[in-house]
Amino acid sequence: MTELTPLQTLWLTEAVRLREEHAGALEDTEASRLARNAGGDLSSRLAARALWLADRDGLTRALHHWLQGARLALIVLAALAVISGAGLAFAALGDGQTPVNVFWALGSLLGLNLMLLLSWAFGLVLAGDYGATLGRLWLWLSEKLARDAKTVHLAPALLLLLQRRKLNRWVLGMLVNGLWLVAMLSALVIVLTLMATRRYGFVWETTILSGETFVAMTQALGALPALLGFSVPTVEMIRASGDAALNIESARQAWAGWLVGVVLVYGVVPRLLLALFCLWRWTSARAGLHLDLTLPGYAQLRERLMPSSERLGVNDAAPEQLHPVNGGASALDSDGALLVAIELDDQRPWPPPLPGNVKDAGILDSRESRHKLLEQLTRFPPARLAIACDPRRSPDRGSLALIAELARCASATRVWLLQAPTGQALDAERLGDWHEALQQLQLPVAECAPMNWLESGHD
Repeated sequence: MTELTPLQTLWLTEAVRLREEHAGALEDTEASRLARNAGGDLSSRLAARALWLADRDGLTRALHHWLQGARLALIVLAALAVISGAGLAFAALGDGQTPVNVFWALGSLLGLNLMLLLSWAFGLVLAGDYGATLGRLWLWLSEKLARDAKTVHLAPALLLLLQRRKLNRWVLGMLVNGLWLVAMLSALVIVLTLMATRRYGFVWETTILSGETFVAMTQALGALPALLGFSVPTVEMIRASGDAALNIESARQAWAGWLVGVVLVYGVVPRLLLALFCLWRWTSARAGLHLDLTLPGYAQLRERLMPSSERLGVNDAAPEQLHPVNGGASALDSDGALLVAIELDDQRPWPPPLPGNVKDAGILDSRESRHKLLEQLTRFPPARLAIACDPRRSPDRGSLALIAELARCASATRVWLLQAPTGQALDAERLGDWHEALQQLQLPVAECAPMNWLESGHD
């Protein structure tokens, strides 16, 4: 799985907070311990805790699914924008059998775009929430296309995170202006294609306005495109086109160049500049995103993640669901070999004879001893860890959770199921329960003392 960006880290942290706010606190003993050991300020420890929980509970995978759905949703919206732009072009020019009313064509190509652009600008100044409808559509499509039930808190978490710095307006601005840019480019391409393959005549018509009004409007609209090299009809051409479409090649080309230039300058360029402006504001302000540590969900974790004094003992109940051990500590950061036993009785002499490079971690029979060893293993993870268990006991949920937590602190782990003491026999059904439980944890089982493996790393 790809490495998370700083924004995605904050996003997952906020999503975990929302999840705990709605569904109750998560079992986070190991996550909090690892976060404390990682050090840093409260924000970094909150993020470390949240990332561990998100990875354990599948929220990180759900985030990647959501991002895939978001990209698919953008593709769908972009395709709709292309189709809409093409529809505007066909509606503006027609089939070429009748002359094109230039101002009707201009209104078809630019009218809706300019009205919505002005609405977006006013909304940005007054409230900053314009485009929320399109944004909700995109978020809804993203969630549907992700097809992952665990994405339910991701979209609200993203919106809350962005709203604190008022960055949602720039994200929505990129979305709105980007999609309209695609639509206008599509319209422009179709207009050029139709003009290249059909013969169009251009006219203007009026009942109450004078011809000089249209001459002034045409020249005013064509002033900026003319600076870019687009043609503008002469006064004589404009006046003559008020009676009928001129059957002169130069007149048709002048009107076509004028129409394309106006669409480019007043339709495409503003959307492009606004999309780039929103992108600049987003990239420049994104680094300022941070967690709101005053929220109750974060404030109540302060003492746990940055304790004023270290507490011993494990106070949380065992988890309802055991999660597989997906690899342990990095081999580059671990060293040595360790043997530890879990809740052995006095009938077994312990520890057994150990090779010189194998250390004995004793017997874990109390919360204090478990907590102390886990803290030590977090700071100094062993390369090889053997966990001795008495299969006469039932593989209860608490013991299996402890085994999994110990295994995550080592590069490689084996569970040693001890033989029965002399004169006793193991229960086959209970032994089968142990094998089944350890198989779910994806941990190898040793039936005899794994001393060679502990000493050399192989059998």
